[in-house]
Amino acid sequence: MTLAARLAALLRADAVRWRALGLVAALDLPGGGWIGAGFLRNAVWDALHGRAAPHDGDVDVAWHAPAHASPAADAAAEAALRAMEPSLAWSVRNQARMHVRNGDAPYGSVEDALRHWPETATAVAARRHGEACEILAPHGLEDLFSLVLRPTPGFTTGPKHAIFRRRMAEKAWLTRWPRLTLSGA
Repeated sequence: MTLAARLAALLRADAVRWRALGLVAALDLPGGGWIGAGFLRNAVWDALHGRAAPHDGDVDVAWHAPAHASPAADAAAEAALRAMEPSLAWSVRNQARMHVRNGDAPYGSVEDALRHWPETATAVAARRHGEACEILAPHGLEDLFSLVLRPTPGFTTGPKHAIFRRRMAEKAWLTRWPRLTLSGA
């Protein structure tokens, strides 16, 4: 079984995560919506640590539609998702505008934006198509499933490396998941 298939199976087996993916699909965002970051990463790391994955933290929804790149469009999508499932902390961001906040060149797609997220294990997204699950992982899934915490190439040196280090400390990943190994930091 491929790592993408393993991730899809893990998501499908988690009723809350699978429903969340379905709600984002039902929202029918222009260009399609993806759930990424900790909502996926934490599920894998918890499973690899032999424990149930809580549904805490943000549900990061990424989409890419330059014609709709306003904070108001994100807020409207968040409000719609909250109305459908108020128990989750939805965070919707159109990646067509996030390059400005991150000091990068414009992103051409959600996959392009993921390349610029801080950690390889976080730069992962999924979306549903009916009962099928599509996985996006521009840095691969090996680090995620090998419990390796590694910065993406843009976060290995310079000012962005400090962002990686700060996230690692603030989120206490090495304490929460003691089998994690740190690489490239």
